[in-house]
Formats: sequence, structure tokens, C-alpha cells
Amino acid sequence: MPITDNDILFEDNHLIAINKRAGDIVQVDETGDEPLDEQVKKYIAKKYNKPNGAFLGVVHRLDRPVSGVILFAKTSKALERMNAVFKNREVKKTYWAVVKNKPEKESATLIHWLVKNPQKNVVSYYNTEVTGSQRAELSYKVKAKVGDYYLLEVDPLTGRSHQIRVQLSSMGCPIMGDNKYGYPRGSRKGSICLHARRLQFIHPVKKEPVNIFARLPVDGFWERFEDL
Repeated sequence: MPITDNDILFEDNHLIAINKRAGDIVQVDETGDEPLDEQVKKYIAKKYNKPNGAFLGVVHRLDRPVSGVILFAKTSKALERMNAVFKNREVKKTYWAVVKNKPEKESATLIHWLVKNPQKNVVSYYNTEVTGSQRAELSYKVKAKVGDYYLLEVDPLTGRSHQIRVQLSSMGCPIMGDNKYGYPRGSRKGSICLHARRLQFIHPVKKEPVNIFARLPVDGFWERFEDL
């Protein structure tokens, strides 16, 4: 499905942020499906009448089944500077996750060491450092209980692959639909209930605060959390 104006959360001469749909891939992979970065390039080229195409730099990534705000750079200078912002952890990322099991604590910080198996595309967690592991840290709080589900607000302090999914699963709270990490069944839509809700940083060129907020998906389930 092509990118439209309704998908755009933020745009200026340097950056563009999209409300990613669950199921979209950010960059090309072995599936051959059209990635989000190519869709955004086409959107920019059409909007600004660029027959030779548009530059677009991938600043960070979201897993395919995850929805929410994702940021791209429209110039090489912005890409270089935003890469530094993410590397130096000068960005605040906030996610919403829906789980079925109530966490033991209302809020906590989780620290693990993660190891990824690239062949199986699955991440294992350890409570202490092991060979080849990367330290992962996040904090969470229970934001609300709606029906039989708990909405968690999650702030990852590191940006490891599958980090939120595996760390929440480690405390017996797999994300709804995420059968890769312990939820009993997967989603027929290929999505999980993990949404990148907000991205906050200082603009790399303008030096002004940027606060990008992503609406929840309209899918018959997420709507019940939108007013929280």
C-alpha cells in the first residue's frame, strides 16, 4: 500500500517520520516485499516532482510486526547527524505494549544480555554477560488494565534487536500475538501488539526539540487504548 499524507507524522527539509503499519519491512530482505524506505522514496519523489528519485537514509528500524513512529533522513547531512544522536542515546523512545499476564511489579527496570541467532532470527536472553552478548536495558510501567489485557508503557534505554519483545517475555509477559517469544498464538495479520508511540530528540540541524507522536493502529483492537 503506497505511503500517503495520512501516514506522515513529521516532515521538514531534513527529516520525515512515518506511522509504520504492522507488517511493513523497513529495508529490503529475502522476502522481496517492497520495503518502507522505497515506499517513502516514491512518496517524496512524487510530492516534490523529483523524476530522478529522492535520497532517503534509514536512521533506525522497527521489527516487521511492530507499528508506530519511524524516522528517516532526507539528506546525507541529516542522516549522519541522526546516526550520532541514536548512537549517543540522545533520543527518547516510548513504546506501548499489550500483554495478557499482569507483571509482578507495577514498574521496574529490566537488564539482560542478549544473543541473536541470525539464522533463526530469534534472540535469547541471559541474566549475566556471556560471550557475544549485548547489554539491554529498559524500564516499564503498567499504564492501564482494559478488559483482560494490560497496557505497558516501555522506555528502552538501549536499542537491541527484538529487545522489548524478549525482555517482556523474560518476566512472563509475552506481547499479545508474539508467538516467537512465548505468546500462545500468533496474529493472523502478522502483527504483534507493540507500537512505537513517541520519539523525542533535539533536531540535528535546527537544534529545536522534536516530539513525534504516533496514533494507534485502527484494527479493531488497539482502539480501546487510544484515549488512555
